[in-house]
Amino acid sequence: MKRTMAIVEREMRRFRRSPFLIVMSMIFPLAQLVVLGYAFGGNVKHLKLAVVDQDHGMPAVRVRELAGAVSAGARTVDLMDYADSGAALQDLRNGLVNGVLIIPPDFSRRSLSSNQPRVALISDNTDNFVSATMAGTMTSVVSSLNTPASAPRVSGAVGLDVVEVYPYVPYIQYLLPGSVTMSIFMMVMIGGGIIFIDDKARGLHEGYLVTPITKLELIAGFNISGTIKAVLAGVAIMILGSIIAGVPNPLDPMRMLRLTVVITVTSFALVSMMFMLMARMSDPLMPRAMFGLLNTVLYFPSGAVYPQQGFPGWMQALAAVDPFTYAVHAFKSLLLKNTGFDAITGDLLYLVAFSFVTMAVAVVLFKRTL
Repeated sequence: MKRTMAIVEREMRRFRRSPFLIVMSMIFPLAQLVVLGYAFGGNVKHLKLAVVDQDHGMPAVRVRELAGAVSAGARTVDLMDYADSGAALQDLRNGLVNGVLIIPPDFSRRSLSSNQPRVALISDNTDNFVSATMAGTMTSVVSSLNTPASAPRVSGAVGLDVVEVYPYVPYIQYLLPGSVTMSIFMMVMIGGGIIFIDDKARGLHEGYLVTPITKLELIAGFNISGTIKAVLAGVAIMILGSIIAGVPNPLDPMRMLRLTVVITVTSFALVSMMFMLMARMSDPLMPRAMFGLLNTVLYFPSGAVYPQQGFPGWMQALAAVDPFTYAVHAFKSLLLKNTGFDAITGDLLYLVAFSFVTMAVAVVLFKRTL
């Protein structure tokens, strides 16, 4: 144990002499949290909707009034009057407008005779978010048109009451669990894996090989030191990110305790995985090349940015063995729901088992000879 702790002390002393490395490993997850949180989390507004009124009757005026109310209130759409549908469609193809609303010439006649009146919405569906927002807005306008002027005293229609268990979660808070996990992963790769391979390339690794230390003690020392570094980064990002994202009661002691436990277990799991991958590696360029691939393969299937229920089958299978999946789920449970250990027991068990398996494989793969 003393020999293992000697390795830990040596790694931590070197880590302390690299403050720039510490700062850079935390800036990226925070920048990702802020930029992605506000880039994807906002409501779509000021979509340009071209209105081609070919009818000009009172029902058509009513459609334009309701669309104008949406434009003046929620600011979802900005109306632009067009006299010619051809010109409106040409501007749609050129990207000058996001959608075209056409009120056909027989709209008023059909409305007054209750003969299936219809309007047409032509949208640029190359952007699904814009297209869905435009369709949802105009669906609400049409629904308002279909609402009777005088509702019956007692309605016989079936209603739905939606009860939300938790307060509204902005997208920046939804991204926070993934950002904390990413900060741990970055510290593992930059502060652990890359430095380890650089030591091997410079020959510093040879000093360990001539000592009587065992492979298990050597790997354990690297894992413990890497875990300490990752925990420091994870806790810092957790606190700063919770404050930036507006998580309620971010400094609650019990929540902090539970989060620290998850950060520690996650850190050890990712460090063990990293040393398993680096055990036979000697080229200093390899971990840098692997960083982007691992970032993509581990981060995006974890459900950090999009629900896993929307993934294809092969990606769901990848997510089932991805340690990021269980770390993100545990962080979501604690940060967004403020649950207890009961909700994350399965996540912790998987991460612990993953740690021991990968560490055992790393010990087997590690060679004491150069």
